[in-house]
Amino acid sequence: MPFRPFSLLRRGLAGLWWLVDVTRRTLLNLLFVLLVVLVVFAFAKRETPTLQDNTALVLALEGPLVEEMPGSVRDNALARLGGESMHITRLRDVLAVLDAAEKDPQIARVVLMLDDFQGAGLASLREVAAAIEHFKASGKQVVAWGSGYDQKQYYLAAHASEVLMHPLGSVYLDGYGRLRNYYRDALDKLGVGVSLVRVGTFKSAAEPFIANGPSEAATQADTELYRALWATYVEGLERARHLTPGSTQALIDELPERLLAAQGDTARLALEARQVDALKTVDELRTLMIERGAPDDGAHTFRQVSFGDYLARITPVVEPTGDAVGVVVAEGEIVDGKASGGAVGGLSTAALVRQAREDDAIKALVLRVNSPGGSVFGSELVRRELELTRAAGKPVVVSMGNVAASGGYWIATASDEVIADPATVTGSIGVFALLPHAHEAINKLGVHAEGVTTTWLGAAGDPRREPDPRFLGLMQTSVDHIYADFIGKVAQARKTTPQHIDEVAQGRVWTGAQALERGLVDSLGGLDAAIASAALRAKLANDKDSTRGFRVTYIDREAGRFEQLLEAFGTAAAQTVASHFDLRLAPARLADGLSGPIRHDLGWLADLTNGRKPFAAVTHCLCDSP
Repeated sequence: MPFRPFSLLRRGLAGLWWLVDVTRRTLLNLLFVLLVVLVVFAFAKRETPTLQDNTALVLALEGPLVEEMPGSVRDNALARLGGESMHITRLRDVLAVLDAAEKDPQIARVVLMLDDFQGAGLASLREVAAAIEHFKASGKQVVAWGSGYDQKQYYLAAHASEVLMHPLGSVYLDGYGRLRNYYRDALDKLGVGVSLVRVGTFKSAAEPFIANGPSEAATQADTELYRALWATYVEGLERARHLTPGSTQALIDELPERLLAAQGDTARLALEARQVDALKTVDELRTLMIERGAPDDGAHTFRQVSFGDYLARITPVVEPTGDAVGVVVAEGEIVDGKASGGAVGGLSTAALVRQAREDDAIKALVLRVNSPGGSVFGSELVRRELELTRAAGKPVVVSMGNVAASGGYWIATASDEVIADPATVTGSIGVFALLPHAHEAINKLGVHAEGVTTTWLGAAGDPRREPDPRFLGLMQTSVDHIYADFIGKVAQARKTTPQHIDEVAQGRVWTGAQALERGLVDSLGGLDAAIASAALRAKLANDKDSTRGFRVTYIDREAGRFEQLLEAFGTAAAQTVASHFDLRLAPARLADGLSGPIRHDLGWLADLTNGRKPFAAVTHCLCDSP
């Protein structure tokens, strides 16, 4: 037999690779088994402590209040695995905890801690405030404490039974409004131009790129919007604190003189103005809660349960069964394709609506909208799935959160009912398109874009060339068509004419209360009102019986097996695994307060340039709830 050294070498390498591959798979399997064992061990070790009588629920809100957690399910699961706190609070969790605590005989009071709370839009604040008022109506007390209060923190604190503050603190209310950056001069100096086509006198979203200040129409709309929102804020605040109407505005107007009279002591001023009930340090708060409640001798504090621990107690490990009202959250800017939490993906959010429609247990759907709009195409993908859901016989009710404007309103047109909060920012029914061009900038650098194309369209929209007037005409015609389609959909949904809708559209934003007056929404209320209406329409409940005989299920982006494992075993498991593997994720750097808005605006313009071809038609208000 001839000697074949290469054949022997090949077989030897193949055997070696087999050995390496088997070893690799064995180690990975062992690692996975170890992970599962650690998780199961943590779950077995975890004992749900029995709540004792006279326990205080410590509601320490952290970060911004959101409708859904931003980022992907996997990223959030890995963050939990690393023992990293999300520093974000989900609205539905706060509402669920307050609702459960109100019925829990072991929970005697709520201690509301707001130092780390970064706020939310006024509509969300009003939802939490209403839940606090409902908790108080059961005869239980809510005590708020802060080292100081900003405007958003104070709105929640004001609805407590008692407001306490550190002796060195202050209550800072500065009203509503904003300053926007305008880039016309800066872009001119760089040799960058922006061609804007739009429909809507008040469609001011793109004005910062073509002007050095707001138009008269934009100033008028913003003035009326902010005045209405501020009136809603102040009215709720003064009613909760039993203050004389107008006293809040008077305090702000007279602040220099009032603070001088208080010798510069902001805490004393807040006490004199009845903004707070008493000045207490955190140790004095602890002593007070021990006196009113019961001591926790092991921890040298008052008997308490944290927000996170109580949420884990009331969250079922296994999803219950039975007829349900499904809730899909549409939060963030609307984009064409798939998006993770914090954005509305035309494809991904439409898929969630379709999932709800195809689930036989879900008898009605609530779409919770908190979006300033974005892509026309992405908005239409979501709207069409809602339309199909209604055609399948399932009622659809839209619940508007802080913002449901432009594309956020577009998707609301395929519903049986639209419910907004009085402080929702909505409307902005208009369309625009931008075409940035930088031919002057590259000419200054000595760069010249030349060539041949077989049609005039080949380079008509190229940012290296001056825009072709014919191409701008195409853009305007397309935008006009989309606007006509938009107001036509709204008119059909609102059972009126496009001409009437055009009168209240034109890109103008309205509060929820103003939208109701103009026939753009059906009623005012929060998420609970939308769920109740959906259940009533699906005959899951009747208007004479307030007892909820159905379940509410959120249709979220599906988690993988690994994420489901962590969710099932809870935070304790994740922390145990983290302690063994010492996984930590580095926190992201926060954008600088000055450069952040500029990076956002110009980044948005760049994304628009690189978006759908040949140009992008946008239904976006570039607004948020103040």
